[in-house]
Amino acid sequence: MPIDPPYMGRCAGPMTRTAADAALMMAVLAQPDARDHMSLPPAAIDWLDLDRLDLRGLRLGLLLDAGCGMPADPPVIAATQAAARRFEAAGATVEPLRPWMTPELLAGMDRFWRIRSVCDLQAMPPERRDRVLPIVRTWAEGGLGFSGEQAFAAYSQALAIRATTVAATQAFDYVLSPVSPNTAFPAEWAYPTNDVQRAMDHIGFTVPFSMSEQPAVSVGCGYDPHGVPIGLQIAGRRFDDLGVLRMAHAFERLRPAQRPWPMAVPVPA
Repeated sequence: MPIDPPYMGRCAGPMTRTAADAALMMAVLAQPDARDHMSLPPAAIDWLDLDRLDLRGLRLGLLLDAGCGMPADPPVIAATQAAARRFEAAGATVEPLRPWMTPELLAGMDRFWRIRSVCDLQAMPPERRDRVLPIVRTWAEGGLGFSGEQAFAAYSQALAIRATTVAATQAFDYVLSPVSPNTAFPAEWAYPTNDVQRAMDHIGFTVPFSMSEQPAVSVGCGYDPHGVPIGLQIAGRRFDDLGVLRMAHAFERLRPAQRPWPMAVPVPA
């Protein structure tokens, strides 16, 4: 899907209530756009052909430990495991997948993004820079003072995430995992950790696929004790965007009926 401006790891997609609606959006959003100088040639994809998927015999990897950042909360783990069992009951083979991300890989990418972001900040006129949220400026300014060699080393860690993700997942048709290790955090916090030095700790499951250009979808697979939805991430091999949507569509049929939305959720005392 074209995006302007393009950059390594930058990706976007539609947010919809169903996989079928996401497919309708992709039929439009995936059209060529010359402003994205990194975009691939347009592909003839029948986005609405979602039913042509036989789960029997599919090999699915189940990733419950991101290998870095925050550990997944027990309700998130339980909901993801339950989703995997539903695929297994439908005929797929589910195998545990060991994490390939490391704290060093995540820290290197964080450093690289900080360096890039502080360069963007410094290029802004003062009046525009002053409008940036203080927490964002604090995070970006953590990229000041590094040498060229250190910046290149951080950039190399970002590329290593791409290489290791592709290598770790090639044996599987799709990978199941949580989207986020937690479901919610206080509204007053800037991050799930409320720590600017750990600003990336919640993206351990999602960032590998953004960096490797492997398509991924988030689909609701359960609720935490407060009634907050839990997302199941389904990731596929590069260029298998339609397959990922087919998997999401299939899971919508496998999962229990979802709670109506919007809804009033009682807050525990």
